[in-house]
Amino acid sequence: MSAAATKNKKDAKDITVEDKLRALYDLQIIDSNIDKIQIVRGELPLEVQDLEDEIEGLETRVENFTHDIKGLENSITEKRYGIKDAEALIRKYKEQQNNVRNNREFDSLTKEIEFQELEIQLSEKRIREFEAQVSNKTEVLAEAQSLLDERQKDLEHKKAELEEIIKETEKDEDSLGKKSVKAQKSIEDRLINAYKRIRGNARNGLAVVTVQRDACGGCFNKIPPQRQLEIKSRKKVIVCEHCGRILVDDAFAEE
Repeated sequence: MSAAATKNKKDAKDITVEDKLRALYDLQIIDSNIDKIQIVRGELPLEVQDLEDEIEGLETRVENFTHDIKGLENSITEKRYGIKDAEALIRKYKEQQNNVRNNREFDSLTKEIEFQELEIQLSEKRIREFEAQVSNKTEVLAEAQSLLDERQKDLEHKKAELEEIIKETEKDEDSLGKKSVKAQKSIEDRLINAYKRIRGNARNGLAVVTVQRDACGGCFNKIPPQRQLEIKSRKKVIVCEHCGRILVDDAFAEE
């Protein structure tokens, strides 16, 4: 740690409890304003990410079906070539039957012809099966491609919407972010760590809250009168017994 950073941390420890509470409250105000900006963006970043993930899955699906259809079409082509080869052999064997010298040769050629005819029948059956698969997969592919096109349009719209919001808010967010970093430098590490832990656990991001109508401004549970006096004295850091948030008196909001 540099000498300047060490000095800053030393100075942070030397300030009064009231100053520490004020610094924490100011930091909370800054961070709450950052939260508001992020709320304006809403669920858009998550929606964009979800769409990107869905599109990636659809692209893989389209690619797989396209590959499968290409493979089936190649198989159909191979079977058709096989049928042509079998038909050529049948013609050849029939011609040879005209020149046989005995019945054994004739019967042998007949069996070869029957075998090739069976091969043709089997190939035709396989072609019909492959064509049915191509038809089914082409239909599913068309649906997947249509959905992919739709999701890509949705993504373009969501991205444009998100970019517009970011463009409108990034200057303020950047400015507040720098203020938050600067504010944290004046607060000792143990308090910053506690603040971040509480803020991370709080649904609304509030780690420092004022006392409102005798109750915690975070969880709205009642605070005993004696406890309220201690909070108003600003002589020590007090947390809510119910939610653990750091409590400050409501006069902080008016100062």
